[in-house]
This record gives sequence, structure tokens and C-alpha cells, in this order.
Amino acid sequence: MKEEKRAMLEEAVAEPSDEATSSVNDSKLDKKHKKARQKKKCTATIGGQAVIEGVMMRGETSMATCVREPNGNLSVESVRLKPLKDKNVVFRIPFVRGIFNFGTSMVGGVKTLMRSAEVFAGEEEASKTEKWLAKKLKINIMDVVIGMSVVLGLLLSIGLFFFLPLAITEGFKLLDKDLYMNQLFWNFLDGAIRMLIFVAYVALTSLIPDVKRTFMYHGAEHKTISCYEHGLELNVENAQKMSTIHDRCGTTFMFLVMVISILVFSLTGWKGDNTVGGFFLRFVIRLALLPVVAGISYELLKFLARFDNAFVRVIKWPGLLLQRLTTKQPTDDMVECAICAFKTVMAMDNDESIKETKFDVKLLYNKCRQEWLEMLGDSEENQARLDWILVSILGVNRSELNSITHIRQSEYDKVSKMVSELKCGRPLQHVLGDTSFYGYTIKTDSRALIPRPETEYLVEFVSKAITKNGYKTGIDMCTGTGAIAIALSKENKNLESVTAVDVSKYALELASENVALNECQNIKLVESDLFDNIDVRVDFIVSNPPYIKSGDIESLDSEVKDFEPMLALDGGDSGLEFYRRIVDVAPNYLNEGGFIAFEVGFDESQQVADMLKEKFVNISIEKDLEGIDRIVTAYLK
Repeated sequence: MKEEKRAMLEEAVAEPSDEATSSVNDSKLDKKHKKARQKKKCTATIGGQAVIEGVMMRGETSMATCVREPNGNLSVESVRLKPLKDKNVVFRIPFVRGIFNFGTSMVGGVKTLMRSAEVFAGEEEASKTEKWLAKKLKINIMDVVIGMSVVLGLLLSIGLFFFLPLAITEGFKLLDKDLYMNQLFWNFLDGAIRMLIFVAYVALTSLIPDVKRTFMYHGAEHKTISCYEHGLELNVENAQKMSTIHDRCGTTFMFLVMVISILVFSLTGWKGDNTVGGFFLRFVIRLALLPVVAGISYELLKFLARFDNAFVRVIKWPGLLLQRLTTKQPTDDMVECAICAFKTVMAMDNDESIKETKFDVKLLYNKCRQEWLEMLGDSEENQARLDWILVSILGVNRSELNSITHIRQSEYDKVSKMVSELKCGRPLQHVLGDTSFYGYTIKTDSRALIPRPETEYLVEFVSKAITKNGYKTGIDMCTGTGAIAIALSKENKNLESVTAVDVSKYALELASENVALNECQNIKLVESDLFDNIDVRVDFIVSNPPYIKSGDIESLDSEVKDFEPMLALDGGDSGLEFYRRIVDVAPNYLNEGGFIAFEVGFDESQQVADMLKEKFVNISIEKDLEGIDRIVTAYLK
């Protein structure tokens, strides 16, 4: 058990941030903190970092950042991490690992901060320079920004906490040359000045409202971890009872680095001469020794994590004291944010099947649109198809698309998936999942033929006949999606019943869904090979049967032949097989004066009309908007 506990403590300090220091509180800091330390039941392997309006929590195999959006909702982004055993060997070599852990933590911290900022500001339009770099040099602008942020952060830290203290110390040297030989004294003075600058820097920045809120989220992070470590249920009420001070805070690590630097610089200090050149030589030597300081500090932290005694607490006491500056009392909603991040990491560490999530950030609409059109090809047809996808996802009218500036990450992901499907040849209606037919929403997929706009003319002419003759009953033969039956039912309120017939049980399943979607109570679905299972007489029969010649199917667009059901396309060698079969027996199922109407292929209207002449009168051929003979109607003799 002792070895297991030791291993757990070592894992808890695997990163030099909030999880990079020991698990011991200072009993002298305050009574509340002392009481909390005595009741601690375990040490969490999860550490964290405050970000802009949120908290990042990092576990053994996952990381989650929870941010409070401007609208008050919580947004979570989570990623999977490589376990320590799977990382490069440099992360496991003593002293060397501290240097690499420090670097990766700094880069990761900057990325997390910038990512949290995107939740509020959204993506901004790239400048001409950024566009040129991205196009010509294939440079990711965000990588450049993150890299520059890390470099500027390092330069600021080096300038404030190393160059300035050394310069001030050198100034004091000029006042008393007799003390110049006492190198240890000057290094302690340099270290003291560095600490004063650090404390002053933190104290001054805490006056900035945004920084103060970040420090409050820092306190929320500590309270959440402490709540878990004391075996309490993770909720806001319990977490608020905890102290904002925690012994595994990165502030303590920073203090320890400063102390170690004094010792290292004292032992390895290069005196040089009392000139500008000597000053810069000493400064360069200190820069070169910074990785050594980081490596020693990291190993010392891992070593101290093994013990809980008065000596260790004394060493940690100044770092814990500094946390009074870097943490503030959080509000309940801040604690809720930290708990959300903690629970997400805990769940992902325990369950490898949980998928990663992304922030629902705002992305530039025009940039996304250009990306999608590059995938599809920037043709007028593809622009229109993309528009209908966007209308479906964004819930706006097509005319409003030009006024959109940003879209959400979740919307981008949905559109990208649909564009990919479209690129693979899937029909737009299948990608969208539905289509509009005669003003009604019809679900579409590979179970039935997609309703075409020209079929709406068939509905129009049948509706006129229903109104003119007062028809009450009808049959929709080869109903497919049920679109014709539904449109007739909705447009003609006096219809008592419409029997929708299809040989495909899959098509009837889809038709049933559409009947329910459009709330049609007077439609009866029948599985039948044309009239085989029909035993009623009706006032009209309407049909859009398969009418493509068998030999012509291979020449159809891939969207049709590869994704539409062959049963709904193949009309036999002549394309007229189903018309003949329907015309032959239709009189047996029509009442006196009954009406029949077909949709036909572009060159089939006269042939279908000739079939009707023997048993039907008043045969009429109607054109669609493109002037193509599309509808054939007739009345029973």
C-alpha cells in the first residue's frame, strides 16, 4: 500500500503546473487550511489551470477545459492525452524531463488560454499578410501566434525576473566595490530583488478586472480539487467550503525555481569584470543555466512529494503564502465551471470510449464557405446545393445567408459532414434527409425514389379533377415516399380515403413515416404488386410508376443509379411495362366516370395515351414548365 501511495503521488506531480508540487499544506497558513489538510483522504491525479472565464483540468490520459459562454451556458472542450509511459523517453529521464515538461506545459497553457478566448471573441478575419503566409508558405497562422506568444512570454519573464534584477544588483555593486568579491551576497540580493519584482507584478496585475476574474477561477480550481481529495460529493456547496489555497499549485513551483536559481547562480556564478561586457556575460550564463534550474526544481518537487513533515511544510510555506495573491474567492458559477471540467476529465480517464469534444466557437462564415466550395467545386450548381445545406443547418432563409458573418463550430461540423457526403455522390435530398414537395416536408432516403418537382404537376391536375367531380376516394399506385398521396390528402379536405400502394415494404416504411409526419389520417398503406392485394373501387387512380428503359439506367447520373432504388427506376425494356399493366386492369377498380392520371418520361406521352384509347375517353397530354409532355390523364368510358 505504501508503494501504491508513493506511485500515486509521483503521478500527481507529472507536470510542472498546478499538479507539479507536493500534496502537503502548510498548517501555519491558516486554521481553515490546516483543518482541511488533516481531513484529506486522497491525492487527486488531476491538476488544473485558470483560463479566460473558465478552468482547464488535466488528468493522466485526458484534458478538459470548461468555459462560461457570454449567454451563461457552459461549453466544454476535451482531448485525449498520451499517458506518460507512451511519451518520448526524454519525459522520463531525471533532470531532463523537468525541462521538457516545463516547455510543453507552457505551450499547452498558451494554447488553452487562446482557445478559451475564441469562445468569446470568435474567429477574426485574417489580414493580407496572414492570407499570404497561409497560401504561399502553407503556414498555420494560429501556430505562429501561439509560438510568438510563448516567445514573448519567455522574453517578458526573462526581462522582468532575470535581466532587471541583475541590472539592479549590478547598480548596487557600483556603490560598494569592497563587497564585489562576495559573490554569494550578490546572488542573494539578486534573488531577493527577483522575488520582490515577482510579488509586485502579481499584485499589480491582480488589480486588472479580467486578471482578477482569472484568479477567482484559479481559486475555483483549487476548491474543486480539494473537495474531491477530502472525499466530499463534488457540488458547489461542498467545494465552496474548501480553501482557495492548495499545495499542488504552480505558484509554489515558481517560488521554488527562484530559490534554486539563487543557489545554482551562486555556485556557478561567473564574476567577470565590472563592465557592460561583464554584465552581459553574466546574464548570458544565467540564461544558459535556466534549463538546469528547471530540471533541479522539478526533481526536488518529486522528491518532496514523498514526504509530509514539518521540514517540507516550511519549505512550501512561502509558495503557499504567494497563493494569497494568485487566488481569489470564486463565485458559485465559477466553481460550477471547475467542477464540470474536473468531472469530464475523471470520466474520460476512467472510460476510454468517451469521445473528445470541441468548444462551440464562432468561425468566419466566408472562410468556411470557401473551404466547402473548394471541396465541391465552385460551380453555380454547387453553390446552390451548399446554400440549401446551410439553410437546413442554420435555420435561416436563403436570402439571409449573405448577411451572416460567423457560424458555430457545431454548425461547421454538421455542414462539413454533409458536404463530404455530397462530394461522394449522395443526392442532396438524402444528405438533407428531406425535401419539400408541393409545400410539404417529405423525408427521403435510399428506400424510395426522391420526389421530383415535375411530379407536382401531376398532383395539380389530379386535384383539379377531384374538385371538379367531387371525388371522395382514390389510389396512389407506386406511392414510394407517399408524397403524391400526402399532397392530395392535404390539398383536398373532402377526400375520405387514399390507398397508397407499393411493392416495396421498405418504401412503405418510409411512406408511413411521412404520413405520420404530415398527420394524414385518411391514407391507407398497402403492400401489393400493383393491384394484386387491392379489393376496393375508387374514384381516381394516380401513378408515377418506374419508366426508365432498362438499357438506359447505366447512363443515368451516379446520384440516381447509385443511390435511388432500382425497383423505382426500371420500367422494363421499353420503359412502358408498368403503364400497360395498370391500364389493363384499372377499369376493374374505378367507379363509373373514374379518372386516371400518369406521370410519363419525356418521350412516352403518346404511347401511354394510345394505351388508354380502348377503355378511356377525354385523353389529355399536359406539359411541364420546360415544355415537355409530362402528364397524361383520361376518364373511364
